[in-house]
Amino acid sequence: MTRKVAIIGMGNVGAACAHYIVSNGFVDDLVLIDINEKKVKSDALDFEDAMANLPYHTNVFVNDYSQLDDTDVIISAVGNIKLQDRVKPDRFAELEFTSNAVRDVAEHIKETAFDGKIVVISNPNDVMVSIYQQVTGLPKKHVMGTGTLLDSARMKRAVGAALNVDPRSVSGYNLGEHGNSQFTAWSTVKVLDHSIAELAADDGLDLDKLNEDIRMGGFTVFSGKKYTNYGISTAAVRLTMAILNDAYIELPVSNFREEYGVYLSYPAIVGRDGIIKQIHLNLPQEELDKLQYSADFIKSKLPEEFQVTSD
Repeated sequence: MTRKVAIIGMGNVGAACAHYIVSNGFVDDLVLIDINEKKVKSDALDFEDAMANLPYHTNVFVNDYSQLDDTDVIISAVGNIKLQDRVKPDRFAELEFTSNAVRDVAEHIKETAFDGKIVVISNPNDVMVSIYQQVTGLPKKHVMGTGTLLDSARMKRAVGAALNVDPRSVSGYNLGEHGNSQFTAWSTVKVLDHSIAELAADDGLDLDKLNEDIRMGGFTVFSGKKYTNYGISTAAVRLTMAILNDAYIELPVSNFREEYGVYLSYPAIVGRDGIIKQIHLNLPQEELDKLQYSADFIKSKLPEEFQVTSD
């Protein structure tokens, strides 16, 4: 069976996704779409130049929306991260620009025979997932965002560094908005099967300080190079591969939660049919309050015409 993925938006993030996919031979066909035709054609040629030195071959198509007809997964990397270059970091600085761009892209998708899954990177993430779902009319479980899959990875990096263990030895989640209202659900965090509360008491860890490091991790990277690309592209491709592989893996991604009436990040089982099953965590009241605050914040920023209704 042919595997086919499209990336819409070939800036630093889209290009990093494409490179990861091509260099690992994850798909047979890769569609690249961007309004900057000169840039996207150059990327495609660059990848084709790389083929002779790779153990895999990938067919690359450029700026052809008709190629979406039989595409399995679309990755949306549409956006303008430079708009976040301000004194107080805020992903909602991209809201007006990206919502208009996403609306246009979603209309183009709707005009094709695309019936696959959409993985959204575009920021503000949870709002953009809602817009894609509403405009395309695809089932909610087929449209999802990378959400706090990246923030959770940042948490694992920070906790692992504090305790001198590999981040893959850390489990747990960051929940809510992929933005300033997201939080580390410390009740879910374990390291080598020990709760973080136990380890924090033994090692004198300041969890509030760690949480701020996690929450601001993306902006720390952004302040140094004016964009982020490796962490988020890895998260997006991991989510994409979970769909292609029918992995049934539990990931904290932006998915529509009926109880909150909005897209936000909360663990779900992901497979070929998108969001296969939603997980229910046993969170303490303090974390439930933080999650409700985050949900309310996302709703307050969602344009009225894109408020998501329950099925």
